[in-house]
Amino acid sequence: MATTNDLKNGTVLNIDGQLWSVVEFQHVKPGKGPAFVRTKLKGVLSGKVVAKTFNAGVKVETANVDRRDMQYLYADGTGYVFMDTSNYEQLTVPEAAVGTAANFLLEGAEAIVALHEETPLYVELPTSVVMEITYTEPGLQGDRSSAGTKPATIETGYQIQVPLFLEAGTKVKVDTRSGDYLGRVND
Repeated sequence: MATTNDLKNGTVLNIDGQLWSVVEFQHVKPGKGPAFVRTKLKGVLSGKVVAKTFNAGVKVETANVDRRDMQYLYADGTGYVFMDTSNYEQLTVPEAAVGTAANFLLEGAEAIVALHEETPLYVELPTSVVMEITYTEPGLQGDRSSAGTKPATIETGYQIQVPLFLEAGTKVKVDTRSGDYLGRVND
């Protein structure tokens, strides 16, 4: 148990048997009346975002979430297999818990897997990863200096938008939260 004064971004709360992660919070002290805490909560399993207001100082139940450093091994059809880097135990994470992180998972990639009572909740990747472009249309002569973009397929099969001058075989940095191209990587 914790009070609303202890809330931080990323804290996981157990409200009515469901797990909610605090996305943002704000302590409000109006000129008249008691103080309160306005929060934006994201359902850990559903991904639904809701606004909830708590009176200041009220006790809220926090969930014990274990975040472990793991290495992605392979997809086996039923889910994604990760290995705990501290004890080498393997864990199969269901597709729903991996979510959009699957677009940027390569074998051997490091990730953080959040567990609640040994149930995988979500997979957290670094904010950016380096991927190789496996296919893209050639850029047109004369378009090299313009700010136009074209679709490109990266190693995982996911498609991103890249500048016209990039070619297949180029390594690029990609934002794992939005899928945006961040820049070219030189070896």
